Amino acid sequence: MPNIPMQPIWYIPYNRSLKQYARENRKQPKSTKAEELIRHCILKGKKMLWYKFTRQKTIDYFILDFYCSELLLGIEIDGWYHNEEIQATYDKKRTVKLNELWITILRLKNGEVLQHLTECREYIKQYIEQLTKP
Repeated sequence: MPNIPMQPIWYIPYNRSLKQYARENRKQPKSTKAEELIRHCILKGKKMLWYKFTRQKTIDYFILDFYCSELLLGIEIDGWYHNEEIQATYDKKRTVKLNELWITILRLKNGEVLQHLTECREYIKQYIEQLTKP
């Protein structure tokens, strides 16, 4: 887990052209079953330690699967193609850029969510508790 000191950020940039695309993704979900499970069973309605998570959130030039502005925490659900070298390299660069904006990224694999939802919920909970420790 990256040790990023929490500092207030007044504005997080985003690419306006992605805003419409993110909105369309929310209206016509192209989300995977794993994303739906995380959304409905873990994050929706402030179920996770009373923090609000937004899905398909536009940050800089990226769209995050889930994002909590209060924690500066993004959660990404990675499918099989994230194991491919090109995608893995892109994901690393993306994470570095988001870390520069003080945003922490938590990555879960699609298969892990589908097979071990309870453990994923506990992992997210523990991760948030670590982020919010004084």
